[in-house]
Amino acid sequence: MQYDINNIKKELDDLAILKHERARSGMPLEFQRVFTLLPVLFHFHHPDLPGYQNIDTPSGIAYYQPSNEIIEQLQHCFNFKSATQTKYSDISALYSMGSTCSIGQAVTSDLDIWVCIENNLSTVKKQALITKCQLIEEWAEELGVKLTLFVVDVDRFINQHHECLMGENCGSAQHILLLEEFYRSANLLAGKRLLWFAVPADFTINDVTYPTYEKCVQALVVANIIKREEWIDFGPLTGLSAEEYFGASLWQLYKSIDSPFKAVLKTLLLEAYSSIYPENRPIAYEMREYIQKGEIHVHHYLDSYSMLLDRITNYLIEIRDFQRLELVRHCFYLKVNEKLSDNDQPLLWRRKILNELVQQWGWTHKLLVKLDASKTWKIEQVREIHEILLHTMMTGYRNLLNFGRRNNLDSLISPQDLAILTRKLYASFEVLPGKISTLKLNISDNLQEDVLTFIHVKEDRINRAGWYVYNQTPKLNSIIGHQYLEYSKYLVKLVGWCYFNGLISDSTNFYYYDGDERDNQKITKLIEDLKNYFPIDVPAATEEQLYGPCEIRHLAIILNLEDDPTINLELEDEISTNVLNYGKQELSLVGSIDLLYRNSWNEIRVLHFSGSLCVLEAIKALLNRMHKDADLPNSVEIFCYSKHLSHEVCKQMKKLMDDCVDLRLTTTKNNLTQVKPLRIDGASWYLFFERFGVSFHQFENAIDFYGAVSNNKVQGRPLNILDESNELPKEIDSVAYEGIIQFFFEDTTTGFDLYILNEHNQIEIYRNCNGTKENMVKDINDFYVLSDDRFTFTTSSSVNFNLPQFYQITYNDAGEREIFLLN
Repeated sequence: MQYDINNIKKELDDLAILKHERARSGMPLEFQRVFTLLPVLFHFHHPDLPGYQNIDTPSGIAYYQPSNEIIEQLQHCFNFKSATQTKYSDISALYSMGSTCSIGQAVTSDLDIWVCIENNLSTVKKQALITKCQLIEEWAEELGVKLTLFVVDVDRFINQHHECLMGENCGSAQHILLLEEFYRSANLLAGKRLLWFAVPADFTINDVTYPTYEKCVQALVVANIIKREEWIDFGPLTGLSAEEYFGASLWQLYKSIDSPFKAVLKTLLLEAYSSIYPENRPIAYEMREYIQKGEIHVHHYLDSYSMLLDRITNYLIEIRDFQRLELVRHCFYLKVNEKLSDNDQPLLWRRKILNELVQQWGWTHKLLVKLDASKTWKIEQVREIHEILLHTMMTGYRNLLNFGRRNNLDSLISPQDLAILTRKLYASFEVLPGKISTLKLNISDNLQEDVLTFIHVKEDRINRAGWYVYNQTPKLNSIIGHQYLEYSKYLVKLVGWCYFNGLISDSTNFYYYDGDERDNQKITKLIEDLKNYFPIDVPAATEEQLYGPCEIRHLAIILNLEDDPTINLELEDEISTNVLNYGKQELSLVGSIDLLYRNSWNEIRVLHFSGSLCVLEAIKALLNRMHKDADLPNSVEIFCYSKHLSHEVCKQMKKLMDDCVDLRLTTTKNNLTQVKPLRIDGASWYLFFERFGVSFHQFENAIDFYGAVSNNKVQGRPLNILDESNELPKEIDSVAYEGIIQFFFEDTTTGFDLYILNEHNQIEIYRNCNGTKENMVKDINDFYVLSDDRFTFTTSSSVNFNLPQFYQITYNDAGEREIFLLN
C-alpha cells in the first residue's frame, strides 16, 4: 500500500505540472502573470506586494517553496527583495477549479481559485484573509483578468456548511455536487494534495474493508501509510441524494439564462448522473480510479471538460436523443472558442484535441465557418439557437420533474431559493402576449441592422393585420422572398422588440410603408424617445427583487401613436380646453395609449389601448399592476405624438396619471376606497380606488353612484324593503325636502347606519357601514361638482344643482333623537 501511495503522489504531482502548463498555454501575458504569481502572493505578506493590509494577515502556504524564477519575477515586478522563508503556514493549499487548465478554458474565461484553510484559523484572521483576497482580485482586474478567490474551510463539506462559494446563492441548491465538481476540475497550484484521491474507492486496505471513508482514513494514518498533516481533506462524495440532484439541476437551469452554452453542458451532466440514480458514478470517481491505476493519460490526461463531454455523449446516444447531442457539441465547440476554420492559428494542444473531435463528428467546413462567426451573428441566427437552447432546457426541465416524481421527493433547495430560481426562469423564458422577448445569449457582439423597414397591413388582407419589420429596403424585389424579422399587432411592441434586442443603432436607416398614410415619422421620433429614456443594459435583478412582488420601475406612457384624434381637429379657444372633453363636440383628444415599462424582474411589457375608453382602461390596467405597498416607479415619462395640442395633452395626462398613482397608493395605505370623477368624450365616469384594485363605472344618477360607493367603500348592506326593525326614524320627517338628496348618519357600536332620501323622498337604508363619514361626504360632493349644465339624469324630469345635504342623528340626555346639519 505504501508503494501505491507514493505512486499516487507522483501521479498527482505530474498531473498538476501538466495542467499548470496547459493553463498558461496560449493565454495572454497578463493571465499568465496572475496565474503564476498567485501562490507567492499568498505565501508572503509584505507592503511591496498586492493584497497587503496589515501585519496580522495569514500567510504561508504549507509545503510551498517559491522557485528562483518566481523570486526573480517578484523582484522585477514589485521590487520585492525580502524573500525569506515564512515562519507560518496558515494556508493549506491553493487550487484552481472550473474550466481552468482544461480544454474549456478560453482567453475570456474567469479564474476561480480556492484558498484552502484549516478550521483552527480564528474568525478575525479569516476575515483578514478574505480582505486580502479582495485586494488581490482588484490587482488582477487592473491587469484585465477576472479573478475570483474563495476562502474555503477544510470542514466545509464535512460539516455541511451551506454558505455560498460561487458568488451566488447556490448554497442550498448543491452541496456534495459542488465538491464533486471541485474534485473533478481541481488543479494544485501550491500546498497540500487532496486526500480523497489517495483513499481506496472500496475503503479496503491490506485486505481489510472499512465501513466508512473516515474509518479508512484513520486506518491509513494508524498504519503510517500516510501522514495526515501532508494532505488536505474535504471529505468523501457520499450522500449524493435525489434531492440534491434535483436542486442542483434546477440551479443550473437558472444559470443557463445568463451563460447558456456552459450551463447546458452542466445541466445535461446532472441529467446523466441522475439517470442511473440511486447508483452514483460521477466523473470524479473515474478520475480517482485512473489516478490510482497510474493511467492519467486517458481522456486527454484527465481533462475535466473532455470527460464531461464523453459522459453526456454516452448518455444521449443511449437514450437516442441526437438533437440535444448536436446542440451539446455546438455548445462545447463555442465554449472552447478555437475557430478551426482559421487555418493560420498555431496548433496548440486545445486546437489539436478539438480538431480530432470535429472530425469524429463529421462536421463540414461550412458549419465551422458558421459557428466561428457567432460573434457577428444577426438576429435570425441568434433566434435560431435561442429556440434550440430553450427547447433543450425545457426538455431537461421535464426530465428533471419526472426524476422528482420517480423518487417521490421535494427539492432540497430552500423555498426562498426556489422562488428566486423560478421567478428568473419565468421572467426570462415565459412568452406572454404583452411581453417583449429579449434574446440575450451572450453570443453575438452586434445585432445592429443597417436597414429596418416597418410595414403596416390593414384588416381584411391576406396577412394578419398589424405591423411587420424587415431588415431590407422597401423595394418589391428586396422584400419578396425574405422572411420578416418580427410581427406585432401594435407598433410600440414591434419597435420595442427591435430596440431592446439591439437591432437599432445611430446609423440604422428606417423606412415605412403604411396604407393609411399616417405620419410615419412618428416612428423615428418614438425610437429617439426610447433611446433617451430606456437604457438597454441594466443591472440584473437582485435576488431580493426576484423574491419580492413584481413592481413597475421605468414607465413610458405613449399617447396617440397609432390613433390621433387631433389630425382633423378644429381648434377652439373659447370652449373648454380639457383634452379629454374638448370643445363643443366634447371630444377626447387621446385616441390610443401604449404603456411600455420595465419591471423589477427586468421584464419589458407593453399594453395597448385604443378607442373612447382607452384612458380609463389604461389607468385601470396600470394601477392594478401596482400591488399594495408598492414603491413609486423610479421614473414615469409621457410621450405624445399628437398633430395638435401635443404639449397640452402631455401636461394634462401627466397630472391625471400622477393623481391616479397617488390615489392608488394612498388607498392601499389607509384601506379606504376613494372615487375620482372624470368627464371623457361627453360622458361622466368614476374611477374607484380600492384596496385590491381599481375599477371604473358610469352612472346615470347620484343614487346609482352612491349605491356603488356604499357597496364598494363602506361595505354597507342595502335594505330596500322596510320592516319593523328597519323603519325610518320619524325625526327625519321634519327635515325631508323633495328635490334634494339627503344623507342621514346615525352612529352605532360597530360603525354607523345611513338613511338616504332621493329627490322624490324615496328611501334607502344601509346598516352597519364602516369607514369614515368625512371621506364619504367628500366622495358624494365630488359627484355633484362634476354635474354641470351638460349633465342630465335620465331618470329625472329636471336637474337640481344643489349639493346634497348631510345630517348627523344624535341622542340627547333624555334618549331622544336629534338631527344636526353637517354642511
